[in-house]
Amino acid sequence: MHESPNPEAPSFAALPDLASRALAGSVVYANDELFAQRENLITPGRAVFSTEDFGHKGKVYDGWETRRRREDGHDWAIVRLGVPGVVRGVDIDTSWFKGNYPPHASVEAASFEWHPSDAELESADWVTLVEKSPLKGDTDNYFDVTDERRFTHVRLSIFPDGGVARFRVHGEPVPDPRFLTGTVDLAGLENGGAVVDCSNMFYSSPTQILLPGRARIMGEGWENARRRDGGNDHVTVALAAPGLVRRIEVDTSYFVGNAAGWARLSGVNEATGNVDDPSTWEELVPKTRLQPDTRHFFRVSSSAPVTHVRLDVYPDGGLARLRINGEVDEAALHAAVVRWLELLPESHAVQVLTSGAGLSAAEAEALVGKRPFGEGAVPDEVVTALLDN
Repeated sequence: MHESPNPEAPSFAALPDLASRALAGSVVYANDELFAQRENLITPGRAVFSTEDFGHKGKVYDGWETRRRREDGHDWAIVRLGVPGVVRGVDIDTSWFKGNYPPHASVEAASFEWHPSDAELESADWVTLVEKSPLKGDTDNYFDVTDERRFTHVRLSIFPDGGVARFRVHGEPVPDPRFLTGTVDLAGLENGGAVVDCSNMFYSSPTQILLPGRARIMGEGWENARRRDGGNDHVTVALAAPGLVRRIEVDTSYFVGNAAGWARLSGVNEATGNVDDPSTWEELVPKTRLQPDTRHFFRVSSSAPVTHVRLDVYPDGGLARLRINGEVDEAALHAAVVRWLELLPESHAVQVLTSGAGLSAAEAEALVGKRPFGEGAVPDEVVTALLDN
């Protein structure tokens, strides 16, 4: 089952949780976790609580909890985002922490080229996303973020100590375009794919079918309500970038008596067709019978790059995963590199241009100084060098 949406949640809460363990996020450091381990912060789903669950260190909480401080200072945890991106808002969820939640918290972010050591994390240039702000206990504490840069790590600081059940970092995935070459999953959430329309999400979110890896249970896929009106359900995915579709996978794993009966897939390029007019869409896979608990593969040869793919299921039913494998259009890949360079913090952008494109420090700083980039501001040879290295 999916989490029941909070009717009071801000709009950014509908965006992917970039920190989630489901996207391979990780809590790489915490200065203290005596009562409850740091990894709980990014566990999918709401925190649970049992009044009888005690351990040798005290009450067991489904969250991160530090000891009571007897000296000055504060506690913190650092999360490596599963998918780097632009953070639009955070949720510091203190569910079940009533007399032991932190009175205040702040959130900072940093950007790294690869995988930093503890020393590199400590000496990083951390940028404030959320100033030190008051928290309430046993509730979702939402904070908007306005910084437009792309980050790879976030640091949650609590003042002075206490417990946090979940830490959600909602935002827009911005993958490293150097890894979008060759055949990739154009619909993958980790590559920038996103659900933009869905007819029904009664049992679970359709975004789950774009998650990396295999589903482990039925609840990790998309399941709609039973239809009684003669229609059919559907979901539309905006691809990470315009691309040529080569292979599609429709996976009904773990859906046995409630799998979709048939499926049809079609695609459109928003530059030449109308996303809102189905008659302009190209059929990629004709209506085909599906089997329960099965991975179905279809070879496809799209005639032109598509930007959106629509999956129709008949009449209803569940899916575990949807993969749209293909190659990113060359012009779109070039544009993705330019956008990525625009969104990187300055020091990270300079590092990329010197180590990956062969520019001198002065040349890299001069190019970064031209942001936001206009037409042709980033030379083709720079983009090519970055994609080749």
